[in-house]
Amino acid sequence: MKKKLGIICLGALLLAGCGTPKLENGKEAVITFKDDAKISVDDLYTKLKDEYGLNALVSMIDTYVLEKEFADYVATAKTSAENTVKSALANYEDEDQFLQILQQYYGFSTIEAYQEAIYISYLQNHAMEEYAKILVEDKDIEDYYKKSAKGDVEISHILITADVTDDMSEDEKTKAEDAAKEKAEGLLKELTEAKDVDAKFKELVQANTKDEATKDKDGAIGKINYLDFPDGTYDELLDAAYKAKDGEVYNKVVKAEDGYHIVYRTKSYELDTLDNLKDKIRSFLAKDIQANSDSLSIDTLEYYRKEYDLKITDSELNRQYDNYLKRVRASLNTDQTNTETAE
Repeated sequence: MKKKLGIICLGALLLAGCGTPKLENGKEAVITFKDDAKISVDDLYTKLKDEYGLNALVSMIDTYVLEKEFADYVATAKTSAENTVKSALANYEDEDQFLQILQQYYGFSTIEAYQEAIYISYLQNHAMEEYAKILVEDKDIEDYYKKSAKGDVEISHILITADVTDDMSEDEKTKAEDAAKEKAEGLLKELTEAKDVDAKFKELVQANTKDEATKDKDGAIGKINYLDFPDGTYDELLDAAYKAKDGEVYNKVVKAEDGYHIVYRTKSYELDTLDNLKDKIRSFLAKDIQANSDSLSIDTLEYYRKEYDLKITDSELNRQYDNYLKRVRASLNTDQTNTETAE
């Protein structure tokens, strides 16, 4: 991890940045000693190249390529990186304490260097998302549409959450979870016995739901579809929505990451056309590729580097770069073999 410390600053140094004058002659001194001894620009470059050159080079390559390729995403990535740092800072007394942690455990010399690394990671992750879409073939989209695509459904819900705090024991947390589930099941029973389900549902929403975002809308979430949640976060909720009928409350309490849901399906829609859903399906299937491809990260970066006709003119750095790619590929193959053996 400590080698990452040098990626940004050393990259800038190799470009003769950081506010120092650019030295045109590689023989010029950057450091002098008595008796006319010196460390030249060439000496410094060779040392940096041998010890940190590859890390700096890869970082600089990807920053240049991805900022060019995804120019419309740069502002989003920078804002996301800034917000990530601000959020992390909130957990410490001040910047000095935060910086001490970054230096001691993560190898970053400045908060700015940490933020820059996060920024690059956002660019890289975005590139993987876009590259995965390229890998999705039209026949895969058509196959999903024919076999799995569904029309939207509108649902409302009541969310019940457990009253759990960090200082609780595991036994106390379990009891709180059980109490939340029992409460949700009691509300569901009231609904199944109600003569006017719609009116009763709205009444129970106002008195019980923990979802403040939908409370004023009588629990209405609106249109939902599997395609809207490609990461599978709300599969349980969606399964319940599609099993119920219009005007029907699903007959079981649904457990999801955020608590216990009572699901009320209010309306359904016909399946949209393939042309209208094509982009959504592509993004949905791309998420599956991201989740199941061990080599996607290196495949992505190699793809976009080649798109920009990358050529490393320094023979030593080119050799290091080739070896780096071989090591990454070999490591991925080893991990895959070990996983298959374990299975």
